[in-house]
Amino acid sequence: MRDTIKAFKALSDETRLRILNVLLERECCVCEVMQALDISQTRASRNLSILHDAGFLKLRKDGLWSLYSVDREGLKDYLSLLIEAVSRGLQDDKVVEHDRQRLSKAERVGPGCAVRYRKVGGKP
Repeated sequence: MRDTIKAFKALSDETRLRILNVLLERECCVCEVMQALDISQTRASRNLSILHDAGFLKLRKDGLWSLYSVDREGLKDYLSLLIEAVSRGLQDDKVVEHDRQRLSKAERVGPGCAVRYRKVGGKP
């Protein structure tokens, strides 16, 4: 029961729902999530960690990059159903559509990307 409670708590936050929606589109590093949602590095990292700890995400290291994606193969059945419900529930939402548009322009800008993004015009 503890894992189920953790999953529902993870989904009880707008930022985490938006992050999950972005990651349903594609694998992202923290700076890409920052750019897509227009949030700070701290906020992105903290919420990615919560989603990862709840079992929704997997983390893959690629050199200096920490890449997050929805753990489609390793998800427990009930988590897959929750992700499907989130996806359906956010289909026509204007905020998440705007996130997707920003994601299409987001890029990995190199080591220390979170710091560099803030200097180039991100709003932390």
